[in-house]
Amino acid sequence: MGDIVENTEQILISNLRNGNERAFQKLFDKYRNQIYAYSLSVLKSKPQAEEIVQEVFLKVWLNQEKLDPTLNFKSYVFTIARNLAFNVLAKAANDQKLKDRIFYKSQNRESMTDTKLLEADYAKLKNQAIEKLTPRCRMVFHMSRNEGKSYEEIAHELGISKNTVKNQMSNSLAIIKEFLRVNGDIVFLFIFLAENSIS
Repeated sequence: MGDIVENTEQILISNLRNGNERAFQKLFDKYRNQIYAYSLSVLKSKPQAEEIVQEVFLKVWLNQEKLDPTLNFKSYVFTIARNLAFNVLAKAANDQKLKDRIFYKSQNRESMTDTKLLEADYAKLKNQAIEKLTPRCRMVFHMSRNEGKSYEEIAHELGISKNTVKNQMSNSLAIIKEFLRVNGDIVFLFIFLAENSIS
């Protein structure tokens, strides 16, 4: 059965390579909801998720002649969707209005509750990650991110070199990012990256 489905999809892709709009429509209908659900899970925004779906299949259509029928089409379109979603999140890190629209904008009470839960879950997970740091790294991280002190100020107060402070911060950020990646989801990771976009 799997071979039949695979062969059918290969035929659709072959037809699409030749500009067949019906083949394109069938592939669009097959994967649009899956890509929308994935994009929504990452971006938490229906309009943004809908835009991702449109952009994914626009890229498919524009690159139809380059499609390889032997490759996994599902993996291909999900890779495009993932890259587009990550680009949106990366842009949000430097665009407060976009960040608000993706992470914090609430249109009803239910979404407000979801936002509060998201923030609470993120804060809890981040604190758990910070607890994984060594006492000295935890102190350096706290002085830098919570007290807003420069590396020079931290080095002076702790009696260590600026390079040591920089290395401990780099290690701390790497540990926290990995913890969020493994124990949370991509949204938590990008919130953290947005918060720490300036070292």
